[in-house]
Order: sequence, then structure tokens, then C-alpha cells
Amino acid sequence: MTPEQLSALVRSVVAAAAQRGALDVPVPDEVVVERPRNPEHGDYATTVALKLAKAAGRPPREVAELLAADLREQAGIERVDVAGPGFLNVTFTQGALGRIAVDAVTAGEAYGRTDAFAGLRVNLEFVSANPTGPVHIGGTRWAAVGDALGRLLTATGADVSREYYFNDAGSQIDRFARSLVAAAHGQPAPEDGYAGTYIGEIAAQVVAAEPGVTELPAEQEQERFRVAGVELMFAEIKSSLAGFGVVFDTYFSEATLHASGALQKAIDTLRERGHVYEADGATWLRTTDFGDDKDRPLVKSDGDYTYFAADCAYYQDKRERGFDKVVIMLGADHAGYVGRYKALVSALGDDPAQNLEILLGQLVNLVRDGQPLKMSKRAGTVINLADLVEAVGADAARYALARASVDQQIDLDLDLWSRQTSDNPVFYVQYAHARISSLLRGAGDLGIALGGPDDVDATQLAHPRETDLLRAIAEFPRVVTAAAELRAPHRVARYLEELAGTYHRFYDSCRVLPRGDEEVTATTVARLWLCSATATVLRNGLTVLGVHAPERM
Repeated sequence: MTPEQLSALVRSVVAAAAQRGALDVPVPDEVVVERPRNPEHGDYATTVALKLAKAAGRPPREVAELLAADLREQAGIERVDVAGPGFLNVTFTQGALGRIAVDAVTAGEAYGRTDAFAGLRVNLEFVSANPTGPVHIGGTRWAAVGDALGRLLTATGADVSREYYFNDAGSQIDRFARSLVAAAHGQPAPEDGYAGTYIGEIAAQVVAAEPGVTELPAEQEQERFRVAGVELMFAEIKSSLAGFGVVFDTYFSEATLHASGALQKAIDTLRERGHVYEADGATWLRTTDFGDDKDRPLVKSDGDYTYFAADCAYYQDKRERGFDKVVIMLGADHAGYVGRYKALVSALGDDPAQNLEILLGQLVNLVRDGQPLKMSKRAGTVINLADLVEAVGADAARYALARASVDQQIDLDLDLWSRQTSDNPVFYVQYAHARISSLLRGAGDLGIALGGPDDVDATQLAHPRETDLLRAIAEFPRVVTAAAELRAPHRVARYLEELAGTYHRFYDSCRVLPRGDEEVTATTVARLWLCSATATVLRNGLTVLGVHAPERM
């Protein structure tokens, strides 16, 4: 019996008591059950009686005693104790606890999935680096976290579309094009341009593809380098992300918004809603009406659209495509962007609390040999996605970047994450899966089969280390749901490390396979199911993080 199943059971007991008139209370939508800190207090505890007491007009302990009596009659419940002011401490029968392993193995890839966000359509935008250089380390963090979050939301029932918005219009693209032209002519990068070996490499590719490009008139030459350079740069970005295991459903071009007239359409919509005005030769959105610190320009006095106008059009486009919630992941340096974006959402008639979510992530510092590695995209000394993968591998990079809360700055030690030792968290978790895979292969070599769900005697799993592992396995669906709700993939990583540790302690205390001429017993089979269940959860958890679960290491 999992915590979710117990929660549903307690709720059904409350509903039955209300139906027969024993309790005059509304049935709660959800009953919260928690692991007690002291294992002697049972497998799980709930405060539902305390929460219902006021509505029932009765003392909490009296409500608790009524519910306890009903719970004691339910299958799988060994004991229910009423403690303190009205806590219910529930202990499962050994068979009910042991069936958790059977349920996990039987469910396979589906174990841990829930319907917490069923019916919600989410547009998840992340990375969205300008196509003026490789994906740097900050963008790499968003690639790891964003993809994991997409997997989490999908695992909890949401319909998720991953989107990459590339700014292929605007002044930064002009600077990029001028930088390529300079490199093609063997000149240094413009003062406001981009440097780095990648600029020279892309310029050379453009020249190779179009040999006469450097002989065109200056304006035409820059345009050809702009078009071809952006195409080459973005192809490299997509390739590096794909090698990192991150593929987007939609790659959305800013230029298409300009070409389709979407910016003017958005401004017209905002004007119709009474939020647009003219001043100083420019067109403004009155964002201060919605809590912003100042109004924002949509069209500059020279007639050019602002980036903010494109933001308005892009958000409107997402909503018109049918997404209920727009989630955008940005670096911490965009914190000032949040207020104006919420204002534009309100100005378009939406509720920012329901339709918009902006996640801000902190910086990543790379460390090697105890010393920080310096980086500057503009100076050309870029530590990018490909560099990180080359240094520690894609699995370690993804795990390391998703393992910390996004609001925490990371010091990522390249020496640690490249080691194949137990102090490397991803190795520790992957090794647990490989160790179980080896054990299951050994069982197969001995001719020991798991059999079907009805062939296992779950009551055999009574050792304290076994029950610890069963309770840990039972927590996985709740971990997934909480991680999705809180937008916190790091909770999955930390859980997997705890699960791996719990498994290693079980393995050290409980022999699984028989030795020599020892017979295969019901305990042997039950423990193999427990091991297989642990592997299932490790595999599913690593999959959520976009990390492989190797069978050999």
C-alpha cells in the first residue's frame, strides 16, 4: 500500500462515516499522510481528524477514535493508534507493505506517474539563447533543468510543449553579422561585436559555401553573412542540445513575428483594451496600471518596434495556440523582466497567477583543481555546453545541473563530477542500478525467476532494512508530484541518492541469492522482487532527469 492508496483509503473512510451520519463533515478533497519521524509510531500518520474536528463540532480525539475504529477494519491495516491531540498513526500489515514492490515492478515505466496536472496544456520555454554563439554554461543549466521539468510535468499528466525562442531579429544579429564579415576579411571583431574561434569558423564556412560573398557590396555582404551565419550557428546550437539529450517540439523564430504582422496585431489588441497611448513620438503600454514600475515603449520614436512589443506578440501567439499556462525560464539577470511581463499578460486580459510562470535561475561557476574557470562569451573565452559534456559526460552534466534548486548558485567541480567513485552523486545512483542489474542477471544464471505477481509472498519482506526500502519506494510517486508542483527537479535527484543509499544498506544486511547448495526460498524470490522494484524506481527517476540507467559499469 502506497501513501496515495492510504490517503484514498482514509478519505473513503471519512466519506463512509459522513454518509451514515456518524460525522457531519464535508469530505476533504485530499487527505495528507506523512512518514512519522519515529518509526515506532507506525508507517504513516495523518492529521485529518484535527482538520475535521471544527466542522464536526467534536473534540479532535473523538473524531480520531471514530475514524481509527473504521480504519482498523480495512484490508492491509494492522494497527491504528490515536496519539496526542488526535493524530492517527497507521501501521500496515507486512503483506500490504511488501506489495509495494510488486506494484512497482508490475507498473514498470508507469510507476511514479500521476494525474496531478491532467488536462493542463503547458508551453515550456527554456534556453532560448541568441543565435550569436554556442550555448554557454548558463544556458546549459536551463537545458538540463528545463528538459527535466518538461519530463516531470508530462509524468504528472500535463500536455507539455517544449519551445526554443531564437532572437533572429534585432541589433545583436547585426553585431553578429558584422563580426563574421570582419573575420572573413582577417580583421579584428568590431568593438561591440563577438569574438572567439567560433566566429572565424563560421565565417570560413560561409565563404566556402559562397566564394564570392566577400566581394559583394558592403550591405549585401553583411546580409549574406547574417542569413547564412545565423543558420549555421543555430544548426550548431540544435546539434549540441540534441547531443545533450534535449530536443524541442518547437523552434520559434522572432523574425516570423515581424514578417506575419503579429507585433502590430498585439499592439492593436492592447490599444482596443485601452492600455496603449502615444507620447514623445513613441507608442507606450501603460504597464504601471498593472504594478510595473514604469510604462514600457512598444514602438520607438524612429518607428522601430521594441523587444517588448515582440514579447507581447509572442505571448499572444502562445495563448492563441491553446496553451493554458506559459512557463518561461530565465537567468537571474532578467529579474527586472518579471514585472513588465506580468503587466503585459494582465493588459491582454489574462491572469498572471494562472496563465504565466517565470522561473529565474542563478549562475553556475565551474571549478577545476580548486580554481574557478573564467568565461566571457563576448571575449570569446566561452565555456559552453560542448566543453562541459567533454569534461564530465552528458549524464554527469545533466545530473549536476538539475541536482540543485534553480534559485541557488552552483559551484560545479569538474574533478568531482568526472570521477567514477561513490562521492560523485550520479555515479553513486547509477552504480546502484547497475549493481541490481548484475544481481538480477546472476539470478537468471542460477535459473531463479521472479514469476508473476501472484507468485511472490510479500509477507517475507519483514527485515527492518527491507521495510526501509519499501517505504522509500512507496514515496516515489509523491516525490514526482511534489517536484512537478514546485518546479523542482532537484528533489528527484536527492531522493534517488537517498534511495540508492537505502538499497546499499539493505544489500549489506540481507543476502539475496543463495550460496552453494542453499535452496531457493520464498524469501529469495521476495527479495528479488524488492531489488527489481528498486531498479524500476532508480530507472524511472533517472529518466525524469534525462540521465541513463546503465546495467553495467
